[in-house]
Amino acid sequence: MFFILSVLVAIGSAIAWWSARRGSVSTQLSRGSSAIFGAAAVLFVLLAFGQMITVVPAGNVGVVDFFGTVSQNTLKAGINIINPLARVIKFSVKTEEIKETMDVPSKEGLTVQLEISALYHLNPEKAAEVYKSVGENYVEILLEPQVRSVARGVTAGYDARALYTSEREVLAQTIMVDLEKLVEPRGITIESVPLRRVGLPSGLTASIEEKLRAEQESQRMQFVLTKEKQEAERKRIEAQGISDFQNIVTRGISEPLLRWKGIEATEKIAASPNAKVIIIGAGKDGLPLILDTK
Repeated sequence: MFFILSVLVAIGSAIAWWSARRGSVSTQLSRGSSAIFGAAAVLFVLLAFGQMITVVPAGNVGVVDFFGTVSQNTLKAGINIINPLARVIKFSVKTEEIKETMDVPSKEGLTVQLEISALYHLNPEKAAEVYKSVGENYVEILLEPQVRSVARGVTAGYDARALYTSEREVLAQTIMVDLEKLVEPRGITIESVPLRRVGLPSGLTASIEEKLRAEQESQRMQFVLTKEKQEAERKRIEAQGISDFQNIVTRGISEPLLRWKGIEATEKIAASPNAKVIIIGAGKDGLPLILDTK
């Protein structure tokens, strides 16, 4: 409407300027009127021309609505030439976040307070469809109710302990997948669904922490027992090796060998310059008997 008004005012100003120019140009009043009407005509022509240009900011797309007829071709970021009678609705396609705090049920029937975020962005190819089917406030109408519904439905299948331990990452991934199935066909792309905080009843929290400590202690004792078993096995193998060595050595020592070694030792002693008396065959089992003369 502003475009039509600008055009009408520009035409009227041009006619008035032309009339003032054709009138008496000798008077000061005629010159002033002619200048005012001329300036007004130029100003409103520029305003009318400005209605044919729209600027879409970075990270946005423009949906063109011409009296209820929505164009499927969205406007990209930058300067765009449009029908001056059409309305341009700008939609952000940047990553945005919604936060929800809700009470959700667990598998045991407990009520757990859950703080969850959803990172999303509008699919630029479906912006016109979202505008036609949902409207500009698509987040409040479409996304937020689905986040609440999906979160409650998923947590109902998990124990409260799972919400408190490392399984919460599996829970967040499940919520994301289920949410994508509902909103992505409508033009909303889900990037991630992080769980910010899980609030459990104080008694349940203490019970879970105590159970986790007991499990960690059990795992530690299991490690200690395994280590002791390995050490006992190492010692058994070492003792077995020593025993095998002694058996081999014992089997190799015989009575004739001991006598022969004794004779060899006697020969070495007899050849030494030390003072001694050697009696052959006088010792036990026929071995030499050595008497020191000192």
